[in-house]
Amino acid sequence: MFPRPIQSQSAAAQATYCAMLPLALILWLAPLIAVAVFSIKPDVDFSSGNYWGMPSTFAGAENYGKVFFESDMPRYLMNSVLITVPTVIGAVALSCMTGFALGVYKFRGNLWIFFMFVAGNFVPFQILMVPVRDLTLNMGLYNTKLGLVLFHVAFQTGFCTLFMRNFIRALPFELIEAARVEGVAEWRIFWFVVLPLMKPAIAALSVLIFTFIWNDYFWAVVLTQGAESQPVTAGITSFNAQYRAAYHLMSAGSIVAALPPVAMFFLMQRHFIAGLTLGAVK
Repeated sequence: MFPRPIQSQSAAAQATYCAMLPLALILWLAPLIAVAVFSIKPDVDFSSGNYWGMPSTFAGAENYGKVFFESDMPRYLMNSVLITVPTVIGAVALSCMTGFALGVYKFRGNLWIFFMFVAGNFVPFQILMVPVRDLTLNMGLYNTKLGLVLFHVAFQTGFCTLFMRNFIRALPFELIEAARVEGVAEWRIFWFVVLPLMKPAIAALSVLIFTFIWNDYFWAVVLTQGAESQPVTAGITSFNAQYRAAYHLMSAGSIVAALPPVAMFFLMQRHFIAGLTLGAVK
């Protein structure tokens, strides 16, 4: 039923695997390599049709200089930080509390409430575009960072609750019972007993949500417009003129926009892997 490890395959299968793996890796990295090469090409290469050839001259310093010093890219990056960080804090904090309530307490309707959190993850977000946009307009939150933060917190809490609730249910319940026998209040059990054990899950979930929100493009375009509130994913399109697209600047801006989530992952890699694999081996 399960595939056999490659080490147990025949010599021909192992040789084929070793030959195909670099090819698959190159195909996967091809779009990223193309964007990186585009970011160091001069503007004349695109006007002359040199899309896939080697750069005629190295224009990396010029392109990245324009991105940072002759555009609103620093402001877009700051908008992304001001949108992503509060969203991560809000979604993770709410999911820790809802996950604790749904994972520890047994009450009528527990499973139905949990199903409601999970069901929200199966709703195609495209069909929410018009009602969510109208709601932000009616509440005066359209084209504001606060409106985008509140929407992302609401939309991500369902997935985060699913993650946290299942993690908490895997913790030893005897610890909670022992604290109750000692007369510890419920909020202190959550804060001093359960929350410290959730640190790997919090780290893993924070990295995931940070990546989701930072890379969001759809809702950034639907709910914001202009440099005063748009995040960097939507702001990259500002390099397009009315009749012409500045592919070299868009590529440089894309590389800059991709660096924070990559750095976030490598900084939190140890905690991220620990959070995803905790409980996999008894």
